[in-house]
Amino acid sequence: MNRTLDHRNLAMLLLEARETLMGLFRPILKEFALTEQQWRIIRVLDGEPAHALEAGQIARRCCILSPSLTGVLERMERDGLITRTRAQEDQRRLLVSLTPQSRKLVTEIGPRIDEQYRQLEARFGQDGLDDIYRALDRLIELGSAS
Repeated sequence: MNRTLDHRNLAMLLLEARETLMGLFRPILKEFALTEQQWRIIRVLDGEPAHALEAGQIARRCCILSPSLTGVLERMERDGLITRTRAQEDQRRLLVSLTPQSRKLVTEIGPRIDEQYRQLEARFGQDGLDDIYRALDRLIELGSAS
């Protein structure tokens, strides 16, 4: 039986949109020998007031599965991008934080990433971009509520 679905494939559209968007940023990351996952981790840690999080928090915020995150963090530590230290208040907790090297990367890469966002703004307009952010935030909230 042939069945026609009533709605467009939103998940596929979001994946295509992500690939299009990442096409703007991948050349920048490649120039600095960073993977997308590494950049997500650096960005999340840089945006954290304490500049340190536990691996599980990073996995959730960066949408990286824990088994994959372990290897990524090991390589980042080996490459001098992060440090892992025990929390003073609870030695069982392992905190991941940025190194001066990765903070320097943020200051070097940040303006170029921001320029790509400015170009997006020029194409969509600030209101259009804000609409996209709001729609995505609402969609994400649906998942958080369940």
